[in-house]
Amino acid sequence: MYLLDTNRFLEILFKQDRSEDCKKFLHANYNKIFISDFSIHSIGVILFRNKKQKLFEVFLNDVLTKIRILNLPAAEYLPMMKLSKENDLDFDDLYQYIVAKYYDLQIVTMDSDFKKIQDLKMVFF
Repeated sequence: MYLLDTNRFLEILFKQDRSEDCKKFLHANYNKIFISDFSIHSIGVILFRNKKQKLFEVFLNDVLTKIRILNLPAAEYLPMMKLSKENDLDFDDLYQYIVAKYYDLQIVTMDSDFKKIQDLKMVFF
């Protein structure tokens, strides 16, 4: 089971270099893929900033029908402070890490900051 990092979705939405690889991964694993609520919010912020509200609507229509959205339970927020010091991650990466850990998922990313993580499986591509 996989938690796709925000960058994997943005790769597709902005038709970047690894877009086709990301699409193949999504299609091959769509029933094993999750997205965090933080990723949805981040994608929304980025697409709105780029005047791509319609693309965000298309993205939501696709995601909401195929991928389960996960959030961080309230009790997990305070422990983030300790984990942030231990892992030296930005808030967005830390959020993804804790969601993946809480739900026992592998993170699929291309963010090298996650290479610091030793107690969770990562898929880098």
